[in-house]
Amino acid sequence: MAKENNTGPKKPKFNTWWIYGVIAILLIGFQFFGSGNFANTKKASTSELQEYLRNGDIRKILVITNTRQAKIFLTEEALKKEVHKDVSDQPFSLTATATPQYVVNYGDQQNFENEINDIKKENNLDTELTYDQESNVLTELLLTLLPFVLIIGIWIYLMRRMSGGAGGGAGGQIFNIGKSKAKLFDEKTDTRTSFKDVAGLEGAKEEVEEIVEFLRNPDKYTSLGGKIPKGALLVGPPGTGKTLLAKAVAGEAKVPFFSLSGSDFVEMFVGVGASRVRDLFKQAKDKSPAIIFIDEIDAIGRARGKNNFTGSNDERENTLNQLLTEMDGFGTNTNVIVLAATNRADVLDKALMRAGRFDRQIYVDLPDIRERKEIFEVHLRPIKTAETLDLDFLAKQTPGFSGADIANVCNEAALIAARKEKKAVTKQDFLDAVDRIVGGLEKKNKIITPGEKETIAYHEAGHATVSWMLEHAAPLVKVTIVPRGQSLGAAWYLPEERLIVRPEQMKDEMCATLGGRAAEKVIFNKISTGALSDLEKVTKQARAMVTIYGLNDEIGNITYYDSSGQNEYGFSKPYSEQTALTIDREISKLIEEQYKRAVELLSKNKDKLTELAQRLLEKEVIFKDDLEKIFGKRPFEKDKRLEAEEAAEKEEKANKDLPKSETEK
Repeated sequence: MAKENNTGPKKPKFNTWWIYGVIAILLIGFQFFGSGNFANTKKASTSELQEYLRNGDIRKILVITNTRQAKIFLTEEALKKEVHKDVSDQPFSLTATATPQYVVNYGDQQNFENEINDIKKENNLDTELTYDQESNVLTELLLTLLPFVLIIGIWIYLMRRMSGGAGGGAGGQIFNIGKSKAKLFDEKTDTRTSFKDVAGLEGAKEEVEEIVEFLRNPDKYTSLGGKIPKGALLVGPPGTGKTLLAKAVAGEAKVPFFSLSGSDFVEMFVGVGASRVRDLFKQAKDKSPAIIFIDEIDAIGRARGKNNFTGSNDERENTLNQLLTEMDGFGTNTNVIVLAATNRADVLDKALMRAGRFDRQIYVDLPDIRERKEIFEVHLRPIKTAETLDLDFLAKQTPGFSGADIANVCNEAALIAARKEKKAVTKQDFLDAVDRIVGGLEKKNKIITPGEKETIAYHEAGHATVSWMLEHAAPLVKVTIVPRGQSLGAAWYLPEERLIVRPEQMKDEMCATLGGRAAEKVIFNKISTGALSDLEKVTKQARAMVTIYGLNDEIGNITYYDSSGQNEYGFSKPYSEQTALTIDREISKLIEEQYKRAVELLSKNKDKLTELAQRLLEKEVIFKDDLEKIFGKRPFEKDKRLEAEEAAEKEEKANKDLPKSETEK
């Protein structure tokens, strides 16, 4: 039988607030009707009262002592008089007591009584004079019960909130404080991220793809006696795509995916972190096979016993201990895989890093030039470009950029194009976006005196000149004296992406960095504070050469670098005071040598330096072509091109010498 369609109007649902509303209306009505507010009572003055009293119209006077008010009751004969016509009708009242015809407000009670008594004696009246105190039962009841009602109401409200009632969610209230705050990823409702959205990171993608495959088809691996790994740790600098990889796993895996941050375990209450860990793994085991992703795991995974002078880390250590037990302890479910991400792997506890807990450490490094091109392809999909962009060129212009930085470049380029009222994004917008991100916002309206501007021009021209003259210095792209961010001028370079760096390369870079101050010394025979960032950079480089990389003959093949990060908790240096003096001397010697070298280079090419600075003052921004017109082409670029061609020829020859089957592979 078909169901009947209910076409009639829907009845409103019952709500408890209706009861409260009805009670409030009844109380208000009782207050109005019960107090005689609808009665036919008039206010009268004291003189009118005395006149009515002399005429013998008043039967009774009721004095309310606590309100300084007198209620006047007339006689039957007086009610028939024309004067009292307005109050002669019987008023409506819910109270059993009679309603007065007049109400008089008096001042001093003693004077009021004396006046009435005098009139009664003069006219020989038998008017009754009584006293009473008026009380409002409802008001007194409300004043008595209101504090208790408020306390009970607030208590009920808090109880509902704490128990996850109205406005509260599970895990966020006090009765659910030990519950896990992990978000369960739903592939049907949440935005899906797939491995296609992750550009570059080929090695890391292979590792996490295999983890997904473990859960989809475990028999493929366990049939040979292998065990599914317990966990994988994604390690790398910020912005390289660790969380994005985890999102891709959530999008690709056909299993429940629990996502939360390491700070979600932290709470002011003792024992909450460990309780949340237990609840998280209980939920994951109930839905196994499942994946748990903990972002920024260093919030709870920091090495135990470090810097624990006050005992304040006990709660975090308890949370870590529970996590260690859940990952590899008695009763562990092998169908739950834990993914974690951090950029501080050096501070994590050794027990957390061992095999059996995080079996795999996947290093997510900054992208190289090929991977940056792939990342640009992903982020350029939604952007409307005016031309076919040279992605190789953009990848070369962004050395050292992470995936997040490249995404920011693409977004910034679109914003710059929109700011200029363009219909599409051009190549120049991307270059401006790179400048904006690297150097900061352009400040053309900054007030700079002509003398300061000249000093800045020679400073930047000094950088450009020295870097052009040195073989291992990074090739120049452009020089500008337009202020950006906190800098008054800047020189842009395209550094080679080296995996190892030699001492002569580091020295050439230091010399080019000191070229700005050297130019001020050569031209003006004075130096200024404008070289602060340059000095900071070369001091770090020199200290690294001496104390970290062992590139100093005086110190020798010794490094004072501690990759475990435990040095920062120590009170003493890992070398003696005598060695500290030697280190300081060698750092200063190294920097001063490169400074003198820069001064000599600029002294020999003073005329070209001056010409470059004047052109910079004229144009404010100059490029590589301007330097070639003044200095000619760099001889080192030709040598590097020949080396690249020779390497390509050798590779081609080696491929020809291989057997056919090998080359086909």
